[in-house]
Amino acid sequence: METSKKITNFIREIIDADIASGKNQGRVHTRFPPEPNGYLHIGHAKAICLSFGIARDYKGLCNLRFDDTNPETEETEYVESIKEDVRWLGFDWQEREYYASDYFEKLYAYAEELIKKGKAYVCDLSQEEIRKYRGTLTEPGKNSPYRKRSVEENLGLFRRMRAGEFEDGSRVLRAKIDMVSAHLIMRDPPLYRIKHISHHRSGDKWCIYPMYDFAHCLSDSIEGITHSICTLEFANNRPLYEWILGQLEVHRPKQLEFARLNLSHTVLSKRKLLQLVEEKLVSGWDDPRMPTLSGLRRRGYTPESIKNFCETIGVAKFNSIVDIVVLENSLREELNKTCPRVMGVLRPLKVIITNYPEDKQELLDAVNNPEDETCGVRKIPFSRTLYIEQDDFLEEPPKKFFRLAPGREVRLRYAYFIKCLKAVKDEKTGRISEVHCIYDPATRGGDSPDGRKVKGTLHWVSAPHAIKAEIRLYDHLFTKRNANEAEEGADFKSNLNSDSLEILTDCRLEPSLKEAGPQSRYQFERMGYFCLDSKSSTGSLPVFNRIVALRDSWAKVEKPGRNKKT
Repeated sequence: METSKKITNFIREIIDADIASGKNQGRVHTRFPPEPNGYLHIGHAKAICLSFGIARDYKGLCNLRFDDTNPETEETEYVESIKEDVRWLGFDWQEREYYASDYFEKLYAYAEELIKKGKAYVCDLSQEEIRKYRGTLTEPGKNSPYRKRSVEENLGLFRRMRAGEFEDGSRVLRAKIDMVSAHLIMRDPPLYRIKHISHHRSGDKWCIYPMYDFAHCLSDSIEGITHSICTLEFANNRPLYEWILGQLEVHRPKQLEFARLNLSHTVLSKRKLLQLVEEKLVSGWDDPRMPTLSGLRRRGYTPESIKNFCETIGVAKFNSIVDIVVLENSLREELNKTCPRVMGVLRPLKVIITNYPEDKQELLDAVNNPEDETCGVRKIPFSRTLYIEQDDFLEEPPKKFFRLAPGREVRLRYAYFIKCLKAVKDEKTGRISEVHCIYDPATRGGDSPDGRKVKGTLHWVSAPHAIKAEIRLYDHLFTKRNANEAEEGADFKSNLNSDSLEILTDCRLEPSLKEAGPQSRYQFERMGYFCLDSKSSTGSLPVFNRIVALRDSWAKVEKPGRNKKT
């Protein structure tokens, strides 16, 4: 069977070989099996695109299954967020929404079958004792003193575990494999533990829960999965995956491991992300600085940019760190094609055009997107009083500063040439409060009929027509490329970027942005890509998030003091 896309990687090559050999009658059936113990992040997007993409391209099926075997950490909130994220990426599991908890009765029966075959036993050792008995990579483990219990005794104890007769941690069901195995995972791993905790779906029906490794492989088998695609850290668990299925003589999917996504300047551990949320170092799982899909969505990322990123980085067998710039470039490429251009001034400086009539206003044509001529033009108002960026004016400019300065002429985008006459300073602070200029009426549209050239083109907004807005400038959440590395005695949080969020509360935007809806994306000319925040905006003060800066940094002069907030 040929794929609909010309994509190849080692996983697809294995699937091609399986199909050619007639394995699974040519079926391809994958699954995406998240644990509902946190929100999905960009690393999960890679797994989603891989499993759903393979199913799509091979005209197969992909299940969405929640491996909900640990009620201590799982919540319905996480289930709903995961479904929203998968749908947002554009994938559909149709009616195939499953839960490991759907199979608890079957899993329990499989556990009893292992006991009856003499392949599992109830062990009374504590967690700490089990760890000690297991040995190390260089030292063999030793048998539990409870390993020789009879089948009848083990069945009786296991059934009493289910009946709720024992306390948490007092007993576990363990596989009986080999305590001197070279694979630590094969040294009689636990299969069931006691937890008197209510489950988000089954309530208080169960007080024993299967371990992830036991439930995962059997859930794959029950669902008829052909290719169980997972990240590289599960390669160590594959011998146990295959042992359990082999002992029970059930359908055996093929486990295939690929390198997980490691992204620079962030962390992709749900445990660490949960820490950031619980310690209020971010505003929540959907904080736009977070690598969660909900955070990226709120920041303004598009599903297409994320899917293109996942395709660009490909599927590898070895772990490495992908620079976050690759993700940002994928986003820029997408937004450059699709985003309308507008003008917004983030740090306004008033400009008064002294020779422009006080009672005059006019509408000028502005291009909506030069990458897409079908987007047409819009009308923007022009008046005597404007706002430009503070960074676009200097009283004493350095040599290669080509923007506005006393005696210097620049072009206003879509408007006129203006020439600076003088700067007016606030008497109390000594800071420039406004700039007085004159304009050349013959240069309407931004070109001079006499052929004179200017080196600087500035964006602007008309002061009486501008809308006020709050702008949030987001940067990388961590300062270090490998955010997980920390100095001795510190943890990953020591790498947090104290300048990851800058809030500007006195911005001015062109009036067309009054019509912006939640998550509407724009390129603010010269400033980057922005979207209307879906959570914080109000009718009186819209809030725009900077999705990503433009590729080339245009403003390299020293900035005035800013309101920074972490």
